[in-house]
Amino acid sequence: MDKTVNTRKFLIATHGTFASGVKSSLEIIIGATENLFLMQAYVEDNKSLEEEIIAILEQLGDDEELIVFSDLLGGSVTNQILRYGLRDNVHVIAGFNLGLVIEILLAETETPAEQMICEAIANAKEQMVYVNKLLTAQNTYND
Repeated sequence: MDKTVNTRKFLIATHGTFASGVKSSLEIIIGATENLFLMQAYVEDNKSLEEEIIAILEQLGDDEELIVFSDLLGGSVTNQILRYGLRDNVHVIAGFNLGLVIEILLAETETPAEQMICEAIANAKEQMVYVNKLLTAQNTYND
């Protein structure tokens, strides 16, 4: 099923204020980003995750995709998103890092979402490095 995507929208959904911290970092590194929603669970007592998810999904057109970055696989935020937002045009990524978010936000919409997400996850995994060990290995080669 090949469908044309005109717009991708993005949701950063986290426990606490982690999402706003990620947005702040994004603005410093890549500038302001359009079509970016934040969901910060358990920050305001009267906010319902279900209501927030539904409100975001209502803003999603038929020719648009939503890529969701959630903080923890199996966490309550991810589980709520899957409960209310599992649709063909919604893609959920759990356990993201900043490099992954940047790569996906800057990706071309012509690349199918599934392919782009899989490639970005592979690249993001390579960015997670125990630097002390890396430096020790490099010093061994330099001696």
